[in-house]
Formats: sequence, structure tokens, C-alpha cells
Amino acid sequence: MRVFKNRAFSRFADRNKISDEDLCEVVRRASQGLIDADLGGGVIKQRLARKGEGASGGFRSMILFKEQNRAVFVHGFAKKDVGNISRRELKALKGLAKIMLAYSDAQLTSIIASGTLIEVHCNGKTAKTVS
Repeated sequence: MRVFKNRAFSRFADRNKISDEDLCEVVRRASQGLIDADLGGGVIKQRLARKGEGASGGFRSMILFKEQNRAVFVHGFAKKDVGNISRRELKALKGLAKIMLAYSDAQLTSIIASGTLIEVHCNGKTAKTVS
């Protein structure tokens, strides 16, 4: 499975000291069927633990997810700041998932080269086999 984050999520992760390994662990859980909320249309919501506090009071991540293929972190927020996303935001995320989860490897290479997506590395390697 390949794992990516967009620039906005990358800034969110940096600000909140969320490492690529933390993201890899979230994807591992989802790949094992431990999905916190399946919102349909290739969009899932997963908890991200706040350093030293655990997952329940931590962050939430919106991930475009295609099992055994690709995970793209696109939005993150603190649970204390935002209860949930709106219906309009969910509709937009589902539209984005339909497009991004269908990209070919050649399209992904181009998007990575443009800086729009950043490939996440697990254990010092590209996360092509997160499981």
C-alpha cells in the first residue's frame, strides 16, 4: 500500500509533531480493518494520538482510502476544536477520493514531482507494503 499526505496535512502534522511513522501506524490499523469511521465513497476518519495523551482527546484525520492500494491523508483537526466535518465537506472529500484513488502510477509520479502530494515513508522506506 502506498501512503501519501497533501501539503496542507503535512503542515498540520508538522505543527502537531505527528511523524510519518504515526501516519503509518494509522494506515496499518485501517488495513487490518480497525477503521474508526467509514464515511463511504473511499473516505475514512481515523484517530491520531496526541503525544503523551492518547487517541481519545487527540486529533482526527480524514483519509482517502482504497484497501490494499492507497491511503491519502488530506485533512486533520483536533477533536477539541472541531466536532466533525460538514455534509458539504464530506461530499467534496468523496469527490476528491473518486479522482485521487483512481490515479495511475504515472499520474501519481507527476503529482509527487509537482509537490502536491508527499509520499510517506515507513521504517525509512517508501510505504508500499504497509501492513
